[in-house]
Amino acid sequence: MPQEYRHILRIVDADVDGTLKASYALTKIKGVNFSLANAILKKAEINPEKRAGFLTEPEIEKIEEIVKEPAKFGLPSWLLNRRKDLESGKDLHLISAELVLRNKTDIEQMKVMKSWRGYRHAYGLKVRGQRTKTTGRSGKALGVKKKLLIKKPGAEEGK
Repeated sequence: MPQEYRHILRIVDADVDGTLKASYALTKIKGVNFSLANAILKKAEINPEKRAGFLTEPEIEKIEEIVKEPAKFGLPSWLLNRRKDLESGKDLHLISAELVLRNKTDIEQMKVMKSWRGYRHAYGLKVRGQRTKTTGRSGKALGVKKKLLIKKPGAEEGK
């Protein structure tokens, strides 16, 4: 029986390009990197070289289950993107809008605590110790502007 090809798949509320290999296609889901995508496909027993457009519905459902709860399927905690959560103390893996929202709340919490990172976020400066003398100058004045020399009306040139 021939498999039906789909150009765009919907996996965990994300549009995935069907022309990509399955391992690369899963990286289009926010919160899933290449290593996690390969681990997910290995747990789901799907060939990573297979094109995403040829994935069947049961395979997609299995992938969605693993993406939503990777720890339940025995994936190591170092693959998860939120380990030792402050609220629950558990290792979590966040995806899509939930990941973006939690990231914003973490930054706001740092600003309220007035931690060093919160201060740097609040003032739009580099947060992770990068140099700032010569880089990261976008949107700010560059260098020194020379003042225009204005000739005085009674002054003579050359004296």
